[in-house]
Amino acid sequence: MKPMKFGIGQPVKRVEDARLVTGQGQYTSDIAFAGAATAMFLRSPHAHARFAIDDVGAALAVPGVLAVLTAADVAHLGGVPCLAVLPNADGSTTPAPDIPLLCKDVARHVGDAVAMVVAESEAAARAGLEAIAVAWTPAPASADLASALKPGAAQVWPEAPGNLALDTGLGDKAKTDAAFAGAAKVVRLRLVNNRLIANYMETRAAVGEYDAASGRYTLTVSSQGVHGLRDTLAEKIMKIAPERIRVATRDVGGGFGTKTFMYREYPLVLAAAQKVGRPVRWVADRSEHFIVDAHGRDNVTIAEMALDREGRFLGLRVDILGGLGAYPSQYGPYIHYLGATMATGPYDIGAFHARVRCVYTHTTPVDAYRGAGRPEAAYVLERLVDACAQETGIDPAEIRARNFIKPGQMPFATLTGRTYDVGEFEGAMRQALAKADRAGFEARAKESAAKGRLRGFGFASYIECTAWGEGETGQVSLDKDGGFTVLIGTQSNGQGHETAYAQVVAQYLDVPVERVRVVQGDTDRVASGAGTGGSRSIPVGAAMTARASDKLALQLKELAADKLEAAVADLEIVDGAVRIAGTDRAIDFSAIARLPRATPEALRAVESWTPPEATYPNGTHVCELEVDPETGAVEIARYTICDDFGLTMNPLLLAGQVHGGVVQGLGQAFSERAVYTAEGQLVSASLMDYAVPRAGDAPAFHFETRNVPSTTNPLGLKGAGEAGSIGSCPAAMNALVDALRRGFGVQHLDMPATPAAVHAAIRAARG
Repeated sequence: MKPMKFGIGQPVKRVEDARLVTGQGQYTSDIAFAGAATAMFLRSPHAHARFAIDDVGAALAVPGVLAVLTAADVAHLGGVPCLAVLPNADGSTTPAPDIPLLCKDVARHVGDAVAMVVAESEAAARAGLEAIAVAWTPAPASADLASALKPGAAQVWPEAPGNLALDTGLGDKAKTDAAFAGAAKVVRLRLVNNRLIANYMETRAAVGEYDAASGRYTLTVSSQGVHGLRDTLAEKIMKIAPERIRVATRDVGGGFGTKTFMYREYPLVLAAAQKVGRPVRWVADRSEHFIVDAHGRDNVTIAEMALDREGRFLGLRVDILGGLGAYPSQYGPYIHYLGATMATGPYDIGAFHARVRCVYTHTTPVDAYRGAGRPEAAYVLERLVDACAQETGIDPAEIRARNFIKPGQMPFATLTGRTYDVGEFEGAMRQALAKADRAGFEARAKESAAKGRLRGFGFASYIECTAWGEGETGQVSLDKDGGFTVLIGTQSNGQGHETAYAQVVAQYLDVPVERVRVVQGDTDRVASGAGTGGSRSIPVGAAMTARASDKLALQLKELAADKLEAAVADLEIVDGAVRIAGTDRAIDFSAIARLPRATPEALRAVESWTPPEATYPNGTHVCELEVDPETGAVEIARYTICDDFGLTMNPLLLAGQVHGGVVQGLGQAFSERAVYTAEGQLVSASLMDYAVPRAGDAPAFHFETRNVPSTTNPLGLKGAGEAGSIGSCPAAMNALVDALRRGFGVQHLDMPATPAAVHAAIRAARG
């Protein structure tokens, strides 16, 4: 691909940043809606309780209160559906109840919504909430996976006896059992992927409008894609034609998967707007975010590896218990199953079987969170591989090298139904270890010991699947001012889409990125779209934009050919103009846009791209850290990353995505955990109690790529948005266990490895 000044591969600074950092962003809560009322929700203080609301008259009498909605007021609407109901191993399907817009008789987690107040102001809405009398009858709760599965446990749903929502399998059990029976050694670990809370900067917000004259609704919402929300709203909840709903998303302050989903507040602000005859605005406070927005991870896995005498992997067996919370969220059951499909990672393993069980608990629902199943799988596998190295006495790099899938085996069909097209896993590992100066680690460990500290070295090799499934259809058009507009159905949540897509246009039409406008997040302007998730936006969206830009370039040459009196084959696009090659005769784009034959059809190109298969980014993360044995405090000293993303669209954007993902992974490894009491109360329900990583917790990263272009993507791209969160947890925990093993013989520690947990492990080892 020809290098272009602003094109693909160039370190172009983000064009959207000037607007965002100078306060000119348009986040949902920033937008002024004339006459907008404020909505607030009465939420259950109990994890499990029956309740009754006898009368809302006192609330309606509060000055400024416009309406009070309870379950009876929205009984004509559907609930929020799960879109990923999977069959059990025996072919049956456990019913997946919808999330009620407002609970009728039973609340099933702290934060479950039971009533909605609409008022002139936040103060009036809050006073209205306090005036609603609710008769609560608390009931026993099952607040974690272990207690939910115990005989006699409190049931979340009668349709799911024993709180089991799904019990399915993947792989060949008989072959796997045979591999274990003939193994020279079996290594077993029980691993916890702790429950996480997204804590994006911008909390969710939604504004509903209803136009009585046209019968149309408009939802303005902080989301990761408007078309899916519109379709679920229309078809599943409001039961009207999609054309009657417009969904719009402006700027979004972080999503991490959690803003993908339909939430009950979205149809409710629309219903309320219709009822009160004016726009209705709801903005979540941080406390609501903790107890209402879908949580991430929350699974416990027992993993076993069967090895021969040379340390080769004969079989892998995993038993996954995945938490769903009180309701099956949009993709909740699928997330745990998706992790199982990536359980074999970059290794050639002789046999495989997974059992996947999803469990209801009286807690906030669980769904996709950055990486969505793949970080869980990589953590389990790479911790297990390190344990295999320890058990066999084989160097951790050597045991990986012996078992990696080799480039000559590509394309490689895994035992989980995946097909890797390309990958040079050992090459990435060797490069990362060299950059991390593994050879010099022992000298650094001695220096740490002299200071009374333990030093550990750990690494993890990962592979993930990205950019699968639905494609994108969009358009690139030439505007009258000589700039270009891209219409596309993905949705930026801070990744820099305006810059990335502009670079693709610049690659084919040779214009500065500032002259490219990117339009996303409006179902009235963009015909279709699958939104942003699964690291799909650039691999799918950029491929579509490239096809449309290339097509438009030809159309513009054809328009210019008559004016320049030249053959199309003799024309080239240079510096914002079409020029006869080898001459100075040219016509710029603004002049082309004014030509008599420059119809709207001639000035736009509509194209589609649907991936034939997922892309498979991969790489190795290396972590080196120090532990203070007297306090349990952990400090990361060095962090090295070597990734394969197929092609680098923009090294600045890419590094930002990887750094952000790594920090989120380090947060899971060392500090973050949603903690519930046995009664189902979330005690880590504020930023005073839930420890997100701070800038000082992040090391200086060394990041580089060793790209092998994807064969399933026309640009060679592989998704990159989630990769940092996938390689980081196992690398960090392997490093920590290495330090603790060296110092005190500690063989295992679960996440999050807080200072208290580390200190407790050291104290126990000291006896």
